Amino acid sequence: MSSGFDTKIAVVLRDDLAGWQSLNVTAFLVSGITAAVPELVGEPYADADGTRYLAMLGQPVMVFAGDADVLRAAHRRALDRGLAPAIFTADLFATGNDADNRAAVAKVARADLDLVGIAVHGPRNAVDKIVKGARMHG
Repeated sequence: MSSGFDTKIAVVLRDDLAGWQSLNVTAFLVSGITAAVPELVGEPYADADGTRYLAMLGQPVMVFAGDADVLRAAHRRALDRGLAPAIFTADLFATGNDADNRAAVAKVARADLDLVGIAVHGPRNAVDKIVKGARMHG
């Protein structure tokens, strides 16, 4: 079954996160995709009474889960394909603002990042290969 989109947005979360952490990480990661590719945002919404609501992404976000090895592999595959992922590391749960988040990531070498989530947007086929080994989050 085709979604009608040439591209795909996928989030991969580490499977040992608490529920609130999964939701928090997903929100942050999707904001990264939205910031990088603003043309993914659709038109604002309005109800039958004319009340206006904010625009949202115009295509679905697929959320997957996997262990630390799955996240490391997805991260490597995204970079190997030239797709810059949004990342969230375990260290970011202890920070309280964007500057501290960036500083926490900057002090760790790529191979040593304690990834708890990544998000990627790109051609459907490439994204499918990037998330290989992950399962639908449930």
